[in-house]
Amino acid sequence: MSPIELEPRYSTKGLVGKGIKRLAKQELDSCLRKLLQGEIYNRELTERYEALVSFLKSPQCEKLRDVCEIYLSEGRQIIARIYFWHGRPKYQIKLS
Repeated sequence: MSPIELEPRYSTKGLVGKGIKRLAKQELDSCLRKLLQGEIYNRELTERYEALVSFLKSPQCEKLRDVCEIYLSEGRQIIARIYFWHGRPKYQIKLS
C-alpha cells in the first residue's frame, strides 16, 4: 500500500484550514463511498480504508496532531505521510 499523504493547514481570512484528524476522516469517508459503490474487491482501497481506521483509533493520531499543530503555529507547510510498518500505523512529516 502506498503512503497516505495529508496536508493540514491553519485557517486564514480567505482559506478554511483543516487539521490532520479531519483530513484523515475525509479520506476515510472517500474510501468508504468508493467501497460502497462496488469497489469492494479493490485490495488497495480496502487496505487504505483499514489503515485509516487503525490510524484514527491509534495513539499515533494524537501524536501526529500535536506535532502538526506546533509546526503550523510556526507558519510552516506540512505534508504528513501515514503508512503501516509491521501492522502498526506510523507517520512521517515533510516540512517546507
